[in-house]
Amino acid sequence: MYYRTNPVSNQKISLLGFGAMRFPTTEDGKIDRPRAEEMLDQAYKAGINYFDTAYMYHNGESQDFLGEVMKKYPRESFYITNKMPVWMAETKEDIAKIFEDQLKRCQVEYFDYYLIHAMSADRIPIVKELEVYEYLSQMKAEGKIRQLGFSFHDSPEVLEEICSSWSFDFAQIQLNYLDWEYQRAKEQYEVLCKHHLPCVVMEPVRGGALAKLPEDVSALLKAKNPDASTASWAIRFAAGLENVMTVLSGMSDDVQVADNLKTMNDFKPLSEEEQNVLQEALALYRKNNLIPCTACRYCIDCPVSIVIPDIFRIYNNYKISGNVKGFLNDLKETEGCDSSACLTCGACSSKCPQHIDIPEELAKIRELADSLQ
Repeated sequence: MYYRTNPVSNQKISLLGFGAMRFPTTEDGKIDRPRAEEMLDQAYKAGINYFDTAYMYHNGESQDFLGEVMKKYPRESFYITNKMPVWMAETKEDIAKIFEDQLKRCQVEYFDYYLIHAMSADRIPIVKELEVYEYLSQMKAEGKIRQLGFSFHDSPEVLEEICSSWSFDFAQIQLNYLDWEYQRAKEQYEVLCKHHLPCVVMEPVRGGALAKLPEDVSALLKAKNPDASTASWAIRFAAGLENVMTVLSGMSDDVQVADNLKTMNDFKPLSEEEQNVLQEALALYRKNNLIPCTACRYCIDCPVSIVIPDIFRIYNNYKISGNVKGFLNDLKETEGCDSSACLTCGACSSKCPQHIDIPEELAKIRELADSLQ
């Protein structure tokens, strides 16, 4: 396993981190615990030492499961990360209750890395009003947090405001070769470098989208390196940046674990020639007009129970494959994919880290489906 040294804490962090957000599940939606435990064991034994969870991952089950599995290993041999969901709190007391509940669920006495979750311009006032930073700083002073940071979904300007307003130890941003310019990830990365904040990368493969590329895009990458997976190009792009401390991958099966380990056990940054090929592939990819959904599922608390990420996944699969019959059948047969009841209330869009106009995209997909009938 390839490691980077955190310049703030001097800890050796595996360049590949395990995101506990997309474990395999059973038919009832619960984590498939035997399979997921095998994946965590495989990762740990291969040298991954950074494990990232959050309060709402797998409807809260991720924290309990991760804590249960990792307690069989020496506590000092891994780093566990959790996050404060400020939108779930109404009072300062709620912040304390959530934090203590997280320690209990993860079965730890402290978090190695802890973040204010999904910071944005809209959440800055909440953080100030509830004195979230002050409380978490106190927890750090008491040893219950070792490194304090934040995850982020907004513009570089807002990121600059946050970095200038508080003193953090690290930050986590969405960074991949599509969002490098598309969502100004390059500028965000530069803000973190300017403030000497180690960068944790989330969504390096954009929720799997950059692992399942259109055929013409995939062929271009395969021609350059037949033995490399399409996902490995995305992982290497992010990991090749000097200020990146670790690249989180929300792995869903043992095949993904093995592929990522193969990439990071013999890690090599992209060469200049490979960077050029990747830019060609990116230009082709953009022509497919895919919806930039990462399947984070923050939007699924829909008042009429529309499962938005599934609709976007089905649409993107159609754009890649051109399979009309499969597209129409999947929309019809997948539960929660009838978007005709959409209220266009916009509650989903306000929660989307990708800033997708979800009602508008749903309307376009309905129109497309109607035209293809």
